Amino acid sequence: MKKNILFGLLATSALALAACSTGGDTTESGAASGSGEPSGEQVLNYVETGMMPTADLSLATDTISFKALNSVYEGLYRVNADQQVEPAGAAELAEVSEDGLTYTLKLREDAVWSNGDPVTAADYVYGWQRTVDPATASQYAYLYAPVKNANDIMEGKAEVSSLGIEAVSDYELKITLDVATPYFDYLLAFVSFFPQHQATVEEFGKDYAMNSDNAVYNGPFTLTDFDGPGSDTEWSYTKNPDYWDADNVKLDKVNVNAVTEVATGLNLFQDGQGDYTTLSGELAQQMSSDPEFVTVPEGTTAYLEMNQEKEDSPWRNENLRKAISASIDRESFVNNILANGSVAAPGIVPGGLAVSPEGEEFTEATGLDGFKYDPEAAKKYWEEAKKELGIDSLTFEILSDDTDGAKRSTEYLQGAISDTLDGVNVKVANVPFSVRLDRSTKGDFDMVISLWGADYADPSSFLDLFTTGNSYNRGNWSNEEYDKLVEAAATTDANNPEARWKDMIEAEKVISTDLGVIPVYQRSTATMQSSRVHGLVHHASGVALDFKWAYMTEE
Repeated sequence: MKKNILFGLLATSALALAACSTGGDTTESGAASGSGEPSGEQVLNYVETGMMPTADLSLATDTISFKALNSVYEGLYRVNADQQVEPAGAAELAEVSEDGLTYTLKLREDAVWSNGDPVTAADYVYGWQRTVDPATASQYAYLYAPVKNANDIMEGKAEVSSLGIEAVSDYELKITLDVATPYFDYLLAFVSFFPQHQATVEEFGKDYAMNSDNAVYNGPFTLTDFDGPGSDTEWSYTKNPDYWDADNVKLDKVNVNAVTEVATGLNLFQDGQGDYTTLSGELAQQMSSDPEFVTVPEGTTAYLEMNQEKEDSPWRNENLRKAISASIDRESFVNNILANGSVAAPGIVPGGLAVSPEGEEFTEATGLDGFKYDPEAAKKYWEEAKKELGIDSLTFEILSDDTDGAKRSTEYLQGAISDTLDGVNVKVANVPFSVRLDRSTKGDFDMVISLWGADYADPSSFLDLFTTGNSYNRGNWSNEEYDKLVEAAATTDANNPEARWKDMIEAEKVISTDLGVIPVYQRSTATMQSSRVHGLVHHASGVALDFKWAYMTEE
């Protein structure tokens, strides 16, 4: 196997980011330390922050769905507690050609679907082809861009069958890339690259994965008691007895209760009905000295997107964007409103995610000095914007989720902006998570608070989002220089780590200077985790939480 030093460096940086702060029993990886042996009932009651928008591997875009699907499905690799990829559906790590373009993988022959069918190379071919097929309308298909012919397929210029993945035999896969991709190992462990059972997808058609019975699974658990996306508040992950590594899965069941109110989740935890719940704001401050309080830093950035689609959009004015940014006191926001360990955003790429071939951390290498709170500068930018736009006032709406934390965030931003900028009237719309996603995708917003978590430990996981035409560039910001830099990092400089690093540094400088989006904070999650829970694995990138190795002990 060809070794690539960048893989090791990125994994190391992800490990550092995943370290957690706690009064309880955790390791540097953010996983419970695993002290003691499993004892008592092996059922973990998990309080989720919202309903699951989809159970379809090709359509998932959010952290809730990713956690669920990573529990009940499995791809070629899985990311372990050391933040390293290890073979999962694959029998061993891939053989990679010297030019980095060809991956040959042997599959384990003891992997089966929950209906008893073997998991074969054809299932990976079908799953990948279904995701990149324009007819599927997968928003995460763009992650396949490095794979041969993927871009042409997504643009309708090539047949789905031409995608660079081939079933050499039932248990051997050959993957061909158009360009060497330093982070490709991590993609092979990501939900969007998991296999799919063609007969089941075709049997249920539009009803596929619409409930837990309309799918088959190949992961450590199976999805049970799920009645539908965006509506069901309770479901379970039940141990899969046919999973190839079932002996190392200790939990019999994970019961999930979707609760949007933080106080309700804490009440469930304190009443013994929840073993894990998320906190924010005053409740996080209130519980911070409790031995079961755990703070987990994430590779997630929260940012403001402004709808710049129409030519007459006021958000195309750079001075207006700068006025908004300078009116936000990020330090006060993270310390007094979030109060969960989150920090002011250093850029669109979060701190600690990646390091250069020489070992320099990305956000330090940019030389950016964050986003300063400067109300006087904000007022000057606003005056210039009014002149350039020919307006005296501006009214707009901030779109966000309807959780307690999101409501406090929008209220803070509403006050900070309107109090600083005379003539700016800020309204807020707090809606269910699935509605926010739908409205964002349709462009039905003035300004929206978006959060993006790294899908893999590389700056491109963020920088790729804001190229012209990317489906996740929901504000439709467009910058030619930025596009060229991101493209160079993905193509001409892909196999040159130093040049690629420089491309990404310059791209971050462009978007942060132009404020194509306005970064606000880098998220940490404050949680209550029962001392009975061990072996949970937290990840800074990709899937946030893995239940595979978790287990319970008695009091």
